[in-house]
Amino acid sequence: MQKILFSLVLYLPLLHAYSQKTQAAPTHGNQDGPSPGYHIKITMKPYHDSKIYLGYYYGKIRALADSASLNVNGTGIFTGKEALPGGIYFVVSPKKEILFEVLLDKQQDFSITADTAGLPNSVVFTGSSDNTLFQSYSRFTGSTGGEITATQQLLASAAGKSDSTRQLEKIKELNADIQQYRQNIITKYPSSLLATLFHALKEPVVPAAPLQRNGRPDSLFAYHYFKAHYWDSISFTDERLLRTPIFEPRLDKYFRDLVPPDADSVEREADRMLLFSRTNKEMFKFLLVYFVQKYINPDYMGQDAIFVHLFEKYINTGHAPFFTDKYRKFVNDRAYSLMANLIGEPAADLQMVDSSGKPQPLYGIDAPFIVICFWDPTCSHCKEIVPKVDSIFQAKWKQEGVRLYGVMVDGGHEAWLKFIADHNLKDWIHVYQTSEQQEADNTAGKPGYKQLYDVYQTPLLYLLDKDKRIIAKKLSYQQFDEVIKLKLQHAKQN
Repeated sequence: MQKILFSLVLYLPLLHAYSQKTQAAPTHGNQDGPSPGYHIKITMKPYHDSKIYLGYYYGKIRALADSASLNVNGTGIFTGKEALPGGIYFVVSPKKEILFEVLLDKQQDFSITADTAGLPNSVVFTGSSDNTLFQSYSRFTGSTGGEITATQQLLASAAGKSDSTRQLEKIKELNADIQQYRQNIITKYPSSLLATLFHALKEPVVPAAPLQRNGRPDSLFAYHYFKAHYWDSISFTDERLLRTPIFEPRLDKYFRDLVPPDADSVEREADRMLLFSRTNKEMFKFLLVYFVQKYINPDYMGQDAIFVHLFEKYINTGHAPFFTDKYRKFVNDRAYSLMANLIGEPAADLQMVDSSGKPQPLYGIDAPFIVICFWDPTCSHCKEIVPKVDSIFQAKWKQEGVRLYGVMVDGGHEAWLKFIADHNLKDWIHVYQTSEQQEADNTAGKPGYKQLYDVYQTPLLYLLDKDKRIIAKKLSYQQFDEVIKLKLQHAKQN
């Protein structure tokens, strides 16, 4: 099976059906003659009396756009009444293997012949200058890449420093030849899809750092320059980039390596990109879905504020009509759940009772720090973690005035009391919500504590300050210990 274009990334399966247009495009019925949309005649040896497919990239997703039935001579037609969006497509074998890639832009009436015995060199395009150009480039890079590989092998067995220097210089020259080939195409065919792809692969070349007043180079210059020029060669209104394996990994790299992970920094960058893309509906849709998917369940604590920001600014104001009803409900429910427990915000009060039925409201606790532990005595992970939380509470936290507010989520009253007794979980404030309290909240239309604290798995820990503001959440008990230690040190210093 042919390697993916430019050997960039591996692909993931489709996540959510955000909208009808981001699902696999519907298969078009085959027709006998050319049409105003697209008409791609294909002859594939040795296949005959079988079906092949035309697929496309959508970010990291691979989906099918069409199918063609091959006759006894191995000939079929991909055809449809509407032109396909520009991008990188690929032909898929009856065994669902990618055979080779095809560039689709304005020219969508052409023919392809190929023999699987000699891919990719056996592919011949007729009537498609885009693909002829791409094929010439592929053959050049294949040949030059072979030279680079051979030179790297010579480098590995170099006899001495002069020999190594000679091989390194040759590798440098060969890479420069590839870059020059790309630049020649950009210069000669500036509006071609291939030129756009080469632009998208470019990364900033950082000049020498300027000297500071102390005579030393600015150590942060390279980072700031690279970040400031990272998107210079890419247009946020060119939707052809969406149907390539290039654009989304470039987004990933930018937000992983160049943008500080704090919510304010990410929000500024996301807003800027969405502003630039607003004149192109498809690009705007892709970016908004990308950011929602990335931050609805973020990698870093506090980044859920980014998702809430996106919800309030774009989704809840009617800028996401492309969401399905099912996905919209999921996003709405998630947003309203996260709004109540953002870092730095006051925690929702918990009106709970202890094992004797005595009220023990959260806001009735007076302590410099409160750890809330949502747990279930029948949960296997809770059985492992809760005793460890108790150990660190007894050994360290309790001496610092930290109170531990344990909320029984599920598992039953008897199992709860037995676990507390068996593991000697003393000095906790053990509480739960009675069925009467839950029913009263439901009748009054109040959100439940599971929604207010986003309790969808156990055990789950929150750390509050003396004013009941959320300091940390959803970290391990070891990470909580580090946060408490730092907070106590900071308090003593002040």
